[in-house]
Formats: sequence, C-alpha cells, structure tokens
Amino acid sequence: MSDAKGPIIDADGHIIENTKEIIALMPPAYAKKFAKQPFLTLFPPLDHLHYCNLHDIPEGGFNFNTGVEEWFGMLEEIGIEKTVLYPTGGLAMGKIVNPDWAIDATRAYNDWLHKTYMKRSPKFNAVALLPMQSPDAAVEELRRAVKELGMRGAMLPSTGILSHVGHERYWPIYEEANRLGCAIAIHGGAHSGLGMDDLYPYAGVHSLGHPYGQMIAFASVIMNGLPDRFPNVKFAFLEAGVAWLFLCLERFDRSYFTHIQNDPRNKYITLRPKEKVADYIARHIDEGRLFVGCEGEEPDIAYAIKRLGNKPFVFSSDFPHEVNIEGCKHEIEELRENTEITAADKHAVLYENAKRLYSF
Repeated sequence: MSDAKGPIIDADGHIIENTKEIIALMPPAYAKKFAKQPFLTLFPPLDHLHYCNLHDIPEGGFNFNTGVEEWFGMLEEIGIEKTVLYPTGGLAMGKIVNPDWAIDATRAYNDWLHKTYMKRSPKFNAVALLPMQSPDAAVEELRRAVKELGMRGAMLPSTGILSHVGHERYWPIYEEANRLGCAIAIHGGAHSGLGMDDLYPYAGVHSLGHPYGQMIAFASVIMNGLPDRFPNVKFAFLEAGVAWLFLCLERFDRSYFTHIQNDPRNKYITLRPKEKVADYIARHIDEGRLFVGCEGEEPDIAYAIKRLGNKPFVFSSDFPHEVNIEGCKHEIEELRENTEITAADKHAVLYENAKRLYSF
C-alpha cells in the first residue's frame, strides 16, 4: 500500500489476550486460584452460542497465535499509521458477576495492554476496559487509563452489563469521560439475551448479534440525551456495519412522535423546535459526538454518506478476527476503489474521523 494513497487509522483492531501474563499483574491470590483450578478463565465466555458449533471460517481468520510482533508486521505491511486496540475475551467483561474480580481483571488487562503493545510502538493505541460492575471504580480506572497509561478512552460492551448503557448508574463514568474529552466506544460480541438463544445455524446469530446490540445501545444513548448531557464525550458504535443506523433513523422518528416520554426531571432527550430525532442525531454527528464503525466492503456506505455526510464513519480492520492481512488489504482497496464516494469521503473514513474520535 503506497503512502501516496493516503494515511490510514484503524479504528477497531483486536488483541488476543495472554491470560497468564495478565494474571501475573493481578493480586497474588488470583495466581494461586488459577493454579488450583486450571479450568478457570479470566473473562466469562462471550455466550453459549459461540461454542459447540461446527462452522468454517476464512483461512487465516481468528489466528489466536497473533501477538504484538504479528500485529506490528501487519501494520507495516499494509501501511496503517495507527491502530486502536480492543479486546477479544474481554468483550465479555460485563458478564463478570464478582465486582472485585472485575476491578482486578480490568486493571491488570489495561496494564498488560499498555506494557505489551503501547510501549512497543506509537502505532499501537488502545481503549481501556472498565469494571462497570462498580461505577465508582470504573471512574477511577478510566481516569488512570487515560491520564497515566495514555489510552484513548474506554470500551463498553453493548450487552452483558447490568443496565442499558444510558442508565443513570453509569452517568458518573460519562461525567469523567466528559472531563477527559475521551471516547466511549460501544462494542458487541456477546450475543445471548437478544432473542436468538436457540437460533442456528450460527451465521444468523453472527449477522444479527452485533447490529441488534448496537441498536439497543444507540437507542439508550440517544433517548437518554447523553450527547447533550456530556458534550465532550465521543460515543462510537463499532463492528455492526452501517445499515442498522438507517433503521434507527426511521423508527426513532416515528416512535418518538407517537410516544413522547413524560420527563418531569429533565432526564431524557430534548429536541429543538421542529427537530426530529433523526435531525438530533445528524446534529450531534456534525458536532463530532457520534461515530459508527464500518468495513471496506459496506454495500450501503455511499448511501450512508449521502444521508448523514462522511463525518461519523470510521474504518475498522477487525484484525485478526474474521480477517487476515490479505483480507484487510482487500477491505481497504474496496473502499479506495469505490466510485460512489469522493476522495474526501475516503480520507474521512480511513483517517480523519478516527483522528477526531480518538483525539490524535
């Protein structure tokens, strides 16, 4: 990939956690526990749907031997300037029941990620895991991760946490993110509890799980008016494509018109005169508060840009999950060769929007 084609920031890549190394950074009682009970895992399973299910994946995808050097080689070969790293097993952190375990695990994960990746190269950036089971502790960990470890914000799972992401219990976390001016990125991966618990083949679950989770999270953020309440926070909704957003734009307008919520304590969305919910979303996109992840082969990216402009969309490699290096190259080339969008659109999606989202 020639630099002449323009710079790239990968807004959503994934690490493969080294459980032993992370446990070594936790209080000693954990190492003793794992030594006695080796069947334990640092994070709970994503769900029951990922397991006991035979299906093929693209060759080279989900390479669980991918470590820091493999990741660095990928960035160098493709010509990606920066990547922002997300977890794999840690996508299920919201399912941890014990709050002390959640506090210790997320702190150790963040320390390990900083030590292993971020210190390796400035190409590696990351978002923190937070112990959402204890909002006060999550506030402290967000502050530490951003100010001491240099992380770009935090990841929240779209499913699995105690309450929907816009719930008041989490507002202290967003207040801290507002002070820091950082990203709060919502990411799917755990697909149970969405009405598909006995659905198979698995492709149906995979195709719907991410957008279902993001639509619920997006509704919670928008209908609770979080972009107005926390104007310095940049909310991102990742790894679900762009098509789910059209459904929200249509359904939110109609449903809000017919079901305007009583709001005696000024807790929910407040529209300006003659403004629709879709207008509210477009306004906050334009003001840099809402972002949506996309991949290179999005069939509706041109329509999405026509509908909302090019400001919200950020390119996500998803490496090394469904894609290998060749797959990632292909995704980027597909976007660059898309004749329905302009050069300015491509630059925004591949670089400029992620730069704004993560405050580079």
